[in-house]
Amino acid sequence: MSWLLSSTNMPDHSLTFVKKSENRLLRRAALFRICEGAIPNCFVTVPWLLVLFGAAVYAQPFDIVLRNGRVLDPDSGLDAVRSVGIRGGKIAEVSTQPLTGKRIIDAAGLIVAPGFIDLHSHGQDEENYRLKALDGVTTALECEVGTGDIDAFYRQRAGKALIHYGATIGHIPLRMKRLGDSGNFLPADKGAHMAAQPEDISEMARRLEEGLQQGAPGVGMGVMYTPAATAVELLTMFRVAARFRAPVYVHVRAGVEGLNEVIGYAATTGAPLHVVHLNSSGSKFNTPHFLDIVESAQRRGMDVTTECYPYSAGQTQIQSAVFDDGWQKRLGYNDLLWTATGERLTAETFAKYRKQGGSVIMFSNTEEMVRRAVLSPLTMIASDGILRNGTGHPRSTGTYARILGRYVRNENALTWMEAIRKMSLMPVQRLEGRIPAMRQKGRVQVGADADLTVFDPRTVIDRSTYEKPAIPSEGFRYVLVNGTIAVEDGQVQNTTPGQPVRAPK
Repeated sequence: MSWLLSSTNMPDHSLTFVKKSENRLLRRAALFRICEGAIPNCFVTVPWLLVLFGAAVYAQPFDIVLRNGRVLDPDSGLDAVRSVGIRGGKIAEVSTQPLTGKRIIDAAGLIVAPGFIDLHSHGQDEENYRLKALDGVTTALECEVGTGDIDAFYRQRAGKALIHYGATIGHIPLRMKRLGDSGNFLPADKGAHMAAQPEDISEMARRLEEGLQQGAPGVGMGVMYTPAATAVELLTMFRVAARFRAPVYVHVRAGVEGLNEVIGYAATTGAPLHVVHLNSSGSKFNTPHFLDIVESAQRRGMDVTTECYPYSAGQTQIQSAVFDDGWQKRLGYNDLLWTATGERLTAETFAKYRKQGGSVIMFSNTEEMVRRAVLSPLTMIASDGILRNGTGHPRSTGTYARILGRYVRNENALTWMEAIRKMSLMPVQRLEGRIPAMRQKGRVQVGADADLTVFDPRTVIDRSTYEKPAIPSEGFRYVLVNGTIAVEDGQVQNTTPGQPVRAPK
């Protein structure tokens, strides 16, 4: 303390009290009293004035207090009733004592958890953000397909988003543009089936690097959708990612061979690897093998992570390479549901809709395999969701409530803490190597961003179905984004506190 103040009349026992006090508020109040008693003989330096100013700010009421909720922090392991004080978009206090705030929210009987972070959310517009918030999500990222223009993606959403947003620089959109594909989201022709020439590969690598320089969270890649992409092309993209230590988020080709392929690229280049929707790519045939391979790679020191969603059906575009010749070895026509009408397909309607293009749901897995993926300690939870005008897959709206209501409360297959870790801390740990600011998310701790979800453990559940995918989840009483209430009493508020999730340039 000698550098802060000096006084011929400063009592030594007072300074001892200040040094030893464990309570920050008491410590700062004591400093006020010491200085008041010492002035005018106390010489106050500029740093000391800053301490006084900080104490004054600290003594101000909190903006919001979540009172007496069951706080679950997957980082520290805290599972106890606490009051959480929020100020300036940050968690300022987590206390056993009553806190005073401008707004007091009674959280008794509710769980207070970090806001959920969805690494695999194709829906990046107001419709999808609203339904994500109602499922407890505070950050939704498009990491698989990504975007071909990082600056434009973030510019279009700046100041307009309910929740935090972001996208990788995507190999798929870059390939589609370079080769002149006619598709609007996934490759429909040249982007899937045309071989890239050396100059094409060089240009895609240049654009990939440009996107990473602009702050992309990583590289998106859908090898399943680009069968004409050679090993040389893919390895080139991995090398670019490796130079930036940027994770590559990959939809692998079908089968164990597809997973081994990208692990080989990661091992060769040193790029971090994230395997998207392991349960979908692994399917009913290979999910246990996929889990074993990821675990083996981690044991050998590789930076490999993965995710899953809690549904036995997937969704994609019917005109994509997923339905190139040979798909019938994995699925039948009746395993396909046309999202626009809800009808199951036949050979005739499949041919019709494949020419037309659009979204189809594929019942390609079993509940046993989904459960195995969800319960694995290797997997984080990510939705792979998108709705367009209320049409799509129920995973877009119900993924997180389904985990909590079904796997935790109803089946006791996961603990509350295990589930919340999969939905908050684990995604943050995947992101924070590239984006240091993410270390302030996924936690309920002093200094962390006030991205929080407050839900009722007795009622939280998904309600959307394959026939009605836009029905929101229930049980999420409050969702806070950057310290702003985005959902109150289960209703979305008219606010746009969402911020870009972006790597430093």
